[in-house]
Amino acid sequence: MSRKPTKGYFVRGQFVALGSELDQELKRELKGSAEMSKTDLKKYSDRLQQLGESLLTLRADLMQKLDLSEKLQDAVAEARRITNFEGRRRQMQYIGKLMRGVDEDTLAAVEAALDEQNKGSAKSTLSLHQAEQWRDRLIADDEALTHWLQLDPGADAQHLRALIRQARKDAQTTQAQERPGEAVRHGKAYREIFQAVKAALNQDGSDEAGASEDDDEQP
Repeated sequence: MSRKPTKGYFVRGQFVALGSELDQELKRELKGSAEMSKTDLKKYSDRLQQLGESLLTLRADLMQKLDLSEKLQDAVAEARRITNFEGRRRQMQYIGKLMRGVDEDTLAAVEAALDEQNKGSAKSTLSLHQAEQWRDRLIADDEALTHWLQLDPGADAQHLRALIRQARKDAQTTQAQERPGEAVRHGKAYREIFQAVKAALNQDGSDEAGASEDDDEQP
């Protein structure tokens, strides 16, 4: 019994069987991205939705650098104002729809802006942790002030010593008064030491987060 010939065609000297994986791949290339697989379409849609949501958290200065349509910028601004859950959900769907009209170069610029913002936040967090560590060292150890003055020769040593003495007195008073389960509260001197150290550590760069000891309520 003769074998029924496989239907297909030749491309650059290679036989391509109809319905084969290579046949489907070539057809997708010919028809362009409009015929992406369902999986590819889902991934692309999710990417656009996530980028659209991320725009709500992007700093104003970074947002201004992006080549976004006025309609999309207005939609993002409106989403920030909406507090109702269902209303916000519908607005985010609308933003996702608008994101489909954004070209790849602009999408890449959005991702780059988000990376820049995240790196700045990480740098600011590290700076805050370093300031907290130096504050605690200065209060706990007399020799720490000598090391700090080597790092920051322009510091007002007399004022720092006065703040350290006051912070230690405040700590003794707090320990005597605190009760089990109560949050530890620190005095003004404790916070001023933190601010002085943080300002010195940030002299070579801006403090993007603008956070303070009052904001963090660090123990």
